[in-house]
Amino acid sequence: MMRFTLCAAVLLVSAPSYAADPAPFELTGPALRVNVTRGGQSLPIAQVPSLSEGDKLTVEADLQGDQGARFILVSAFLRGATNPPPKDWISFAETWRKKPKDKLLTLTVPKGARQMVAFLVPDTGGAEGTLADSVRGKPGEFVRATQDLNQASLDRSRLDAFMGAIRAQDNSHPEYLRTLAPVLARSLSMKLNEECLSKVIEMQASCLLDNRDTLVLSDVHTSSMAETLTGAPTDLALQLSATREAGYGYYSAYIAVVRDVAKIFGAFSNPEFGYLPTLSVRKGDGIGLLLNSAPSFQKPKSVMVVAMPAIEANSPPRLRSGASGPICAARPDAVLPVEGAPLIYSTSYARSMTLALKSASGETVELPVEARADRGGYVLARDAVLPATFKGTAQGHLYGQWGFDRFEGPDFTLQMPDEKGWVVDGETPALVIGRDNDLALKGGAPACVESVTVRQGNATQQVKWKVEGPDRLALTLPLADRRPGPLAVEVKYQGVAQPASISLRSYAQASRLDGLQLHAGDRTALLSGQRLDQVESVDVAGLLLRPDGLTRDGSVDRLRLIASDGGATLDQGRDVTARVKLRDGRIVSLGMTVTAARPQVGLLSKSITPGTPPANGKALTLTGDALLPDDGRLVFSVRANDGTTFTAGDLIEVAPADDSAAIRLTTSNGMRLEGPQVMVATLDPKAMAPSLFGPLRFRLRHGDEASDWQPLVTLARLPQIEAVSCEAKADGCTIKGRDLFLIDAVGGTPTLDQAAPVAQGYTGSTLKAPVPQDGKLYLRLRDAPDSVVTLPAA
Repeated sequence: MMRFTLCAAVLLVSAPSYAADPAPFELTGPALRVNVTRGGQSLPIAQVPSLSEGDKLTVEADLQGDQGARFILVSAFLRGATNPPPKDWISFAETWRKKPKDKLLTLTVPKGARQMVAFLVPDTGGAEGTLADSVRGKPGEFVRATQDLNQASLDRSRLDAFMGAIRAQDNSHPEYLRTLAPVLARSLSMKLNEECLSKVIEMQASCLLDNRDTLVLSDVHTSSMAETLTGAPTDLALQLSATREAGYGYYSAYIAVVRDVAKIFGAFSNPEFGYLPTLSVRKGDGIGLLLNSAPSFQKPKSVMVVAMPAIEANSPPRLRSGASGPICAARPDAVLPVEGAPLIYSTSYARSMTLALKSASGETVELPVEARADRGGYVLARDAVLPATFKGTAQGHLYGQWGFDRFEGPDFTLQMPDEKGWVVDGETPALVIGRDNDLALKGGAPACVESVTVRQGNATQQVKWKVEGPDRLALTLPLADRRPGPLAVEVKYQGVAQPASISLRSYAQASRLDGLQLHAGDRTALLSGQRLDQVESVDVAGLLLRPDGLTRDGSVDRLRLIASDGGATLDQGRDVTARVKLRDGRIVSLGMTVTAARPQVGLLSKSITPGTPPANGKALTLTGDALLPDDGRLVFSVRANDGTTFTAGDLIEVAPADDSAAIRLTTSNGMRLEGPQVMVATLDPKAMAPSLFGPLRFRLRHGDEASDWQPLVTLARLPQIEAVSCEAKADGCTIKGRDLFLIDAVGGTPTLDQAAPVAQGYTGSTLKAPVPQDGKLYLRLRDAPDSVVTLPAA
């Protein structure tokens, strides 16, 4: 038998009479066979964590057939430290008798009993009376002894479970111990000696097996008794030994219990008997006794003291799930991790443990499970078979028996591979090459995923992933060295040969979207960023916008967008997500807030004053208010609409279609307020830049906001006509003048039938024109190709 050494921390508790180091419990003593019956059900003692009033017990000494010394088997029920038990609570049996009724005890736990203790006493005349007097004389000492010895036995069971698992490991894989030992320590709530695991592999197991005094039991706060008792006075040690902790029973460190019991039993020393504490090793209906000193069969003869389970209401530990997410039941190493009860591994108190599973369709099944300290939880029993109909996600509940009572464990989410496959969770993102890309997949059993691979052509690469929730995988696709084009993400389940494949596409760097400006009520918007020539359309909450002109301001692109038919305008302050569709099919999301409505104005009226006719030339006649000659003047008025109010700080901008050479009309250069709703402005072409001609438009600038551009007038530069000669009608007419290149064509009818075109860049001073039909020639100017100007022929 291995040596079991007690922790030297005992020596730190100062008590001169007991300063000696206690002996280890390394001697095998006799055994007892105990069965307990409650409510018609019988259990062996190893499966009974606590007794209850009315329980029926059979207690029998299990001695060798050639047993030489005779023992009296004694049981005593106790009812507290200050209340001596009655005489009939103490029973005796002579173990050497032939008849079963004479050599075993048949007991019923009496009402009011709180503890039970058993003794094996060498047969000596008067032993029964002496022992009964001791128990009834100082019951509190035996109450303490049963508490400490019972808990010490449970602590010993945890240490034995640890050592047994170490011995059972496959010696052909000694490096496995570095993984096994920490799991065992967590399961059994122990503190490992890290020095053993830092040794060479071949010496790790022997270090742990030969130095069990370095394996310190930990309480729920992970502090060891050795650490707690360092420098502590004796009364503190006694208080700690009777402290109730959740899931651990009475916290009495096995390391120090022998000193306390020795102190207790020292009070009973007499010439006839000496009291010898024992630790109980419970298996089935047997209680094997371990002794820390050899019993004496000479005076004073040894009385072996055996602690029985406490008589109290059953208090099962509260198991907690240690699972961080769903558990794949298809994995051969699937574990239901639990925390909070090391005794489920080292004792038989928890029995008939079962996992009740309920599928999404409502089908139920119950599977037996086994506690494995080396795995950190429960595993499916070898004969447990999960029905083939269980696919996807199922909810599981762990339950069983704790002694005679039902034992409720935690809930778990289990998963099995299904045939649903995997899809992209939400919108398919634009995967951009040259960097890592995040991708979320949705499927039936993410916990059962064995591997994820990205495939492009014949090249494959493993992908990192993690489970997020019961049906979601979060991936990081490594596309730093990929090329744009189709690719596939392959997800393989545990135990399934063929992976599920999701077809995707990678792209080159997309347009950079900085912001989208959209005013309430508008059907136009302005998108800013880079490479906006890739934008095909923008959908803003149902308002479909398409490109209507791209401009560049340094390194920033500005794309004007205009709404197509249909789609309601949006209200101010609304937060929306714009979906920007690129020409390669990608869709990029851009958050935005609809800004306040822009100022709204309308053209009220306008009038054109032509210029002064030349003294020695021909004047051109312009009809209507569509053309403004470059020597004339335009007066126009605008009205404020939709809540807009004019102020003296407002201005009107006039510009050609490309916004170049814009001029601003303010109260200091041609603009006057009639009132808060009407504004009158004067436009003098002579004060404008020479490059300003053709169709002009205007808008109101109100603070930082501007209204929509609206058509205003077409500014036409006029040629200087000096003379028109039509002497020979057969030859047509001759026009003489300057800047004749401003004429696009000249004809003899208002419809310009058979008009004579003027070459671009014409530099001559005369033009040939057709014969006029009504005494007038008609000109089409380059600045106003849709209008006709009249020139007298005589």
